[in-house]
Amino acid sequence: MSALLPTTLTVSSGAIGLLGPNGAGKSTLIRLVLGLLTPTSGTVGLLGAHPAPPTLLDRVGYMPEHDCLPGTVSAVSLVSFFGRLSGLSAGSALERTHDILDYVGMGEDRYRKIAEYSTGMKQKVKMAQALVHDPDIVFFDEPTNGLDPEGRREMLDLLCDVSQAGKSIVLSTHLLPDVEHVCSDVVIMGGGRVLLYDRLEAALGTRHTVVRIRGDALSFADSLRGRGLAATVHRGDIFVEGEDVSAQVFDTAYRTGVQLRYLSPHTMSLEDLFLRVVGDGGG
Repeated sequence: MSALLPTTLTVSSGAIGLLGPNGAGKSTLIRLVLGLLTPTSGTVGLLGAHPAPPTLLDRVGYMPEHDCLPGTVSAVSLVSFFGRLSGLSAGSALERTHDILDYVGMGEDRYRKIAEYSTGMKQKVKMAQALVHDPDIVFFDEPTNGLDPEGRREMLDLLCDVSQAGKSIVLSTHLLPDVEHVCSDVVIMGGGRVLLYDRLEAALGTRHTVVRIRGDALSFADSLRGRGLAATVHRGDIFVEGEDVSAQVFDTAYRTGVQLRYLSPHTMSLEDLFLRVVGDGGG
């Protein structure tokens, strides 16, 4: 099986939120990095190697979204098995297993069969197997899926700990608040392309003025752009970069005969950013 994903992306130490609508290419990107798919063109680089040899996968961790754990074994047995698969000796794998299960808060439940676990406990086991071999980069696919508010906050705090420990993490999720809580960078994908890749603070830091008019918003945005203003349209609202643009907006409305209905400064949220980028980029 092969896939084409025309995108360039560099992940450094820290936490990147990977966002996009269904079918945007998030899962394809992760599968390409993990070697589960082969690109039809280009290369997949990993940890400085282009292309990445299979041996580098021992330095990668992956927490899958779906409930894929075997129910007949304990957390200790499963996590230590994954440690040995990644090259650890039996003794080192077992030692690391207990350390990482302590870290995620499994307690004595680690000796019970996984089939008896709650959703929250299963998520902790999936996280533990992704970290047991001390990888350099970890992919987390919907790690808070199915968790109650307390479990979700616990998982997000663990993700912050992993990132602050110097790991590179990629958090693929549809929950925008999770990205805001954990991540320093954000990637928004759509249609197999990277539509935006930026520091989260920088992407959200630009102040905007929201303008609503009676009439054709697209034409009015073109008129604003003709005056050197950065203007985009989303769901009928016109977003103009900057806070001190009122005079130019009023003058443009006067010159074009357009009636203004609303004008106000606006600080962009991640939801605003996501909807604008996906809408503009054709998710």
